[in-house]
Amino acid sequence: MKSPMGQVEEVLALAHFMRLRVLSISISLLLASFSGCIGDMGDGGLFGSDEEDELFGIPGGLTLACLQSSKFTNMMIEIDYTEGYEPQSQTLSTLKSRIESVCDKPGGVTIKTTQTDFGHGDIWSPDDVREIGRDTRETQPQDGSTLRWHLLFPNGSYEESGVLGVAVDASTAAIFLDDVRDAEGLFGRPSAEAIENAVTVHEVGHLLGLVNLVYTSPADHEDSDHPGHSNNENSVMYWAIESGDFSSFFENDVPDDFDSDDRADLAAIAAGDLEVVEQLWS
Repeated sequence: MKSPMGQVEEVLALAHFMRLRVLSISISLLLASFSGCIGDMGDGGLFGSDEEDELFGIPGGLTLACLQSSKFTNMMIEIDYTEGYEPQSQTLSTLKSRIESVCDKPGGVTIKTTQTDFGHGDIWSPDDVREIGRDTRETQPQDGSTLRWHLLFPNGSYEESGVLGVAVDASTAAIFLDDVRDAEGLFGRPSAEAIENAVTVHEVGHLLGLVNLVYTSPADHEDSDHPGHSNNENSVMYWAIESGDFSSFFENDVPDDFDSDDRADLAAIAAGDLEVVEQLWS
């Protein structure tokens, strides 16, 4: 017969497991209802060849792998683009700075750009981004001590009108520069360059699990009408960033950085103070 203390520990362990299970189910159901810049999760396919057993995961599935350095000490952002769709140098600089500010990568964050023929038409579905991303990347996301994320900058548009970018799994996102350029404001305010900057960081924010994709924030900063997005127009995770509606932004004041709530969430996850689920590595 177990001691009273042993029984208490067993009950606490079961309660902790059930809390994580409920959180995981709730997040999975929530993701299934999303549209826009968080693509449907597909069938949970595998990375790489048929012999491998590494799941694609969901946006946020490699959050811990990025925020912590116990296994992945380096990070590579692989960017493939169609001719004429190379991201601006300012976009790359901003993206690198934002990742370095939240992810613990003592070996550094590297961005590699490659002109690529995607061999695809003008309309992209989540499966198109996922499958063509798999075909064009250099290797798997979990590459020894290097964590690799893959961004596509193709010609064409997402299948849902008005969506400027989409994150489709734990390591893959796409930014649609045709629609980014069309979203430029009157007299170039905000400029296409500023919008490109913001949308790129926004999609990487989803790969980091923002907002509430793989956790539940103690702060009330998720927009109830736009799940997975911030209700703060000063955050790069603000819902309008992905929609192409920049009417509320004047001049070039489109946010391209995480706000204090976003950063507090990521810091708490990194420190182990905020429960996170659906991780491909932990």
